[in-house]
Amino acid sequence: QVQLVESGGGLVQPGGSLGLSCAASGSIFSINAMGWYRQASGTQRELVATITGTGSTYTYVADSVKGRFTISRDSAKNTVYLRMNSLKPEDAAVYYCNADICSHYGCSPDYWGQGTQVTVSS
Repeated sequence: QVQLVESGGGLVQPGGSLGLSCAASGSIFSINAMGWYRQASGTQRELVATITGTGSTYTYVADSVKGRFTISRDSAKNTVYLRMNSLKPEDAAVYYCNADICSHYGCSPDYWGQGTQVTVSS
């Protein structure tokens, strides 16, 4: 069984910074990609950033957060990070980790973390 466990998040003032992390564990053969989505109340879940899991590093960052958010990974730890700077009230949402993983059970792009709340407010 594969699990994604997120940590980080919380309350921050506008202009502040937060870091999120997501560790994958279980019978993992390989991680093709990991990423972060977010969902604010009353809206659809949206992609924030992704990073390839093996080999050369390729990243994608949504235009809405480009220049403020950075995604990175530690392949040895099967962990992905999201560094969020210059946070705005509109960044407030539940942030979900996602991973495309090949495991004992096959390959699937639909592994999700439990979600972590990010609140941006003064």
